Amino acid sequence: MRLGLHTGLWTSGPPAGAPEAIAAADALGLDSIWTAEAYGSDGLTPLAWWGPATRRIRLGTGIAQLSARQPTATAMAAMTLDHLSGGRFVLGVGVSGPQVVEGWYGMPFAKPLARTREYLGIVRDVWAREGPVANDGPAYPLPLPGGTGLGKPLKSSLRPLRRDIPIYLGAEGPKNVALAAELCDGWFAMLFAPGHERLYRDALEEGFARPDARRSLDDFEICATVPFVVDDDVERAVDSLRPYYALYFGGMGAKGRNFHADVAIRMGYEAMVREVADLYLAGRKDEAGAAIPRRLIEQLALVGPPDKIRHDLEAWRESIVTTLLISGDAATVRTAAELVLG
Repeated sequence: MRLGLHTGLWTSGPPAGAPEAIAAADALGLDSIWTAEAYGSDGLTPLAWWGPATRRIRLGTGIAQLSARQPTATAMAAMTLDHLSGGRFVLGVGVSGPQVVEGWYGMPFAKPLARTREYLGIVRDVWAREGPVANDGPAYPLPLPGGTGLGKPLKSSLRPLRRDIPIYLGAEGPKNVALAAELCDGWFAMLFAPGHERLYRDALEEGFARPDARRSLDDFEICATVPFVVDDDVERAVDSLRPYYALYFGGMGAKGRNFHADVAIRMGYEAMVREVADLYLAGRKDEAGAAIPRRLIEQLALVGPPDKIRHDLEAWRESIVTTLLISGDAATVRTAAELVLG
């Protein structure tokens, strides 16, 4: 099993201790570092800033928002970062949800699966440089129809370092997970529990079985974002994560349209999700967090003293997950490397 460092979303500014944590990750043999974006800091700039201080670790966006950039702009950024990093870049993308897509980016959210397929096809056409890039799809037509009439298909003036930069897709719903297996080189699983992996395995198998699937389970990377809290007091460690899960189950998206909450519902926690959403949206956030069962948090996270985490890791090692993504400072990175990598 591989280990990666996720630097997460920013709030008041760059995460405290991020350069030290990244340096530790690079020195201790972690596989990758990842950045994120939603409606604050972007996911590409930090990699260009932090990347030069690393030597071997892969640099990835986890995830870049599809609606934030035209596919040609994403393809350009990926080629640029891949050149600058000596072939260490991974393009992680995702569609986000309608609140962010329509509310922040001012883009339509409709038909996210079709848009993702069209988007990634253009990105790969840019990298292939087999000719001028044109697309007659409804979401990203190239050249623009009905414009000045002066637009024409163009071929990238930059030759990519690699014509096949890895693409990973952030996905939670079964149809989107199947699309990741069909079109991509890896999948970001945000709310993954080893005991419930059948929820995802069936969707992955469906994607791998499609005629033009790029990969199989044997050479496909599955990156699971796993909260990692080392604490001799297990209850205290669990309690520290309650605000995090309350936000994702109760405060993300809109009531009745929360892709994160849907994961917990598929795991059998529908009544809990309704309660958490009602409490959270009523401003009773502490009560919302308290309503989340300890058992669920322990299924989704690695928490407690080192010996417990080492024991709990066995379920992850036996699962379909290939890479654990943890967040934290340099001390957390060192502890995670000791427990996960040995």
